[in-house]
Amino acid sequence: MRHLLSIRDLDATDLNWILAASEQPHPRLLEGKGVALYFEKPSSRTRNSMELAAAQLGGHPVYIQPNELGIGSRESVADVTHTLACYHAIIAARVFDHGLLEQMAAVNAAPVLNMLSGTDHPLQALADLLTVKQLVGRLEGAKIAFIGEGNNVSRSLAEACALVGAEFSIASPQGHGLDGIAGVRQVADPEEAVDGADVVYTDVWVSMGGEDSDERRAAFEPYQVNESLMSRANDAWFLHCLPARRGEEVTAPVIDGKRSGVWRQAENRMHTARGAMLWMLGQN
Repeated sequence: MRHLLSIRDLDATDLNWILAASEQPHPRLLEGKGVALYFEKPSSRTRNSMELAAAQLGGHPVYIQPNELGIGSRESVADVTHTLACYHAIIAARVFDHGLLEQMAAVNAAPVLNMLSGTDHPLQALADLLTVKQLVGRLEGAKIAFIGEGNNVSRSLAEACALVGAEFSIASPQGHGLDGIAGVRQVADPEEAVDGADVVYTDVWVSMGGEDSDERRAAFEPYQVNESLMSRANDAWFLHCLPARRGEEVTAPVIDGKRSGVWRQAENRMHTARGAMLWMLGQN
C-alpha cells in the first residue's frame, strides 16, 4: 500500500512518473469508488483541485469537516481510518499535525494522501515542478530561488528539487530559514538568492494559523519580491502557492505581470493531484 505523506515517500523515478502521468490522458480508475477529503484547514485550490482530480479518475469525492468525525476525541484515529476505508479507495487529509497523517497511514487500511500538514506540502511541490518543467523547459539544472520562510511549502519543494537535479536556493530572515535538507543553498540576501535564477518563488509572510506580529513583518519586509528583485534574476518566471497578499510578499506588477506563472501553477494542482493518486493506486 502506497501512502504519500511527504516528498520523502518518493524516489526520483516515482516523482518523474507522477509528473509524466499528470500530463497524459487519465484512466477512470476510480469508477464507482470514493475519495475521502478531510479538511482541518480550508483551501480553495486544494479542495477544488482534489475534487476535480478524483472526478476525472471516475471517483466520487466526499468533503469531510473535523466536527463530522471527532477524530481522536469521539472516535479513535484507527477506528475513523478503518471506517473511511470501508467506503473510499483513498483517504486524503489537510491537517495541522503531521503526526495525525502518520497515525492514519499506520493503520494501512487505505492509501493516505497529505493535502497539507504543518511540516509538508507534497501536492504543492508536485504542481510546482510540473510548472517549472513547462515554463523553463527542463528540471535538471533549473535554478529555483525561494524568497521567504523555511516552511512546509519550501521544504517540500527543496526535497523535490533534490530528486530531479534542480538547484534550490532560499533567502530568509535570521531564524526563519530551512534546515536539515541536503543540497539547499541558504542565504540571507534575496538578491544573492535570485542571481541567475530561472524561477523566483515566494509565499505569504504569515501562514494560515501562524502568529502575526510587527516584529515578524519588519523581519520579512526586505524580502518582498518586486520588480527590482526580479531584474536581478535570469528573465525569471514568478511562482506563488497562493493565496497572495499584494503589497506584502509580492508586488502587483510581479504577480500580475507577463512572467508570472501562478495561474498555470494553480491549474497544475489538479493535474498533479491526479498523477499522485494514480501513483498511490500502483499504476506505475
